[in-house]
Amino acid sequence: MSKDARYRNWVFVAYPESVPENWRSILDEWHIPWIESPLHDRDVNPGTGELKKPHWHIALAADSLKSYSQILEVTQSINATIPQPIHSMRGQIRYFAHLDNPEKVQYAIDDIIPHQGADLEAILMPTRSQRYKYIADMLSWCRDNEVIEFQDLVDYAISDHPDDWFPMLCDSCAYIVSQYLKSARMRSVKENQVDC
Repeated sequence: MSKDARYRNWVFVAYPESVPENWRSILDEWHIPWIESPLHDRDVNPGTGELKKPHWHIALAADSLKSYSQILEVTQSINATIPQPIHSMRGQIRYFAHLDNPEKVQYAIDDIIPHQGADLEAILMPTRSQRYKYIADMLSWCRDNEVIEFQDLVDYAISDHPDDWFPMLCDSCAYIVSQYLKSARMRSVKENQVDC
């Protein structure tokens, strides 16, 4: 890679056995927003099935373009691997938990840690098609479970879908879902009146 190549986002790997004990503080001193993966301590080599050395993936999200040599200085300050440019921050962060790699060990998305003001929620915000799928899933769940009260859905989302349904209900789809539930209640009332 050319030392003049400039990117805003970079990724590298840090090994517990190589980094200093205060490696997080050292990275913080660079004042670059960064994101830490869960400790990957269960990854295996596909060919041999042997455990890989435990490691963290670290993503840097600089406010301006940075050259390879500038970021190399950061990685060398904690004895980490050489940096690689990130072409999709969303894809990279999802890889931190292997969300799109079901054949790999799955790590908890809650164990991905933002530092120095990195906006993890914005990076992982669902795409339009994912939002529609979540809404459809919520409406199907309500129909299948004969739920007609918004509170019941919200309570379920908090307990069973805190990372996908609950944020969607809070941020963007409460209106359509509440209208759906209102319509279901009205239909139930009409059907009960006909039966009487």
